[in-house]
Amino acid sequence: MKGLIQRVTQASVSVDGERISEIPAGLLLLLGVERNDGLGQVDVLCKKILSYRVFPDEQGRMNRSLRDIGGSLLVVPQFTLAADTGSGTRPGFSTAAEPARARELYSRFVSLAREALGRDRVGEGRFGADMQVFLINDGPVTFMLDAPAVSK
Repeated sequence: MKGLIQRVTQASVSVDGERISEIPAGLLLLLGVERNDGLGQVDVLCKKILSYRVFPDEQGRMNRSLRDIGGSLLVVPQFTLAADTGSGTRPGFSTAAEPARARELYSRFVSLAREALGRDRVGEGRFGADMQVFLINDGPVTFMLDAPAVSK
């Protein structure tokens, strides 16, 4: 499971010209689910993202987490993050989870985040939709985090 986080001053997601979710300051998470991912990866990655220290303290150092600052989280399903880009000039998607399993794990991630932060502080994209994501990246600060699955 892969998560690309971006520290934002605001972010939103729209589908068919309608804004379906938005957050103030916090993190935008693009979440990719891979073939061998399971509930363990969801738990690990969610805890990591909520406690990852990317927000400045009084000295300007990245010492505060999303929890520490009371920030919001916008979770957007991102199928292409699970692509195999190791060879050639076209991505392959054999490493991505099947849609039903990916939707299940994505939904579980959102639920865990809402349990931890509160429902009003977690927004989400729409699984399987063509989305437009708008953000103001603060910094810019962007990190790729993962919770690797155990190969079967």
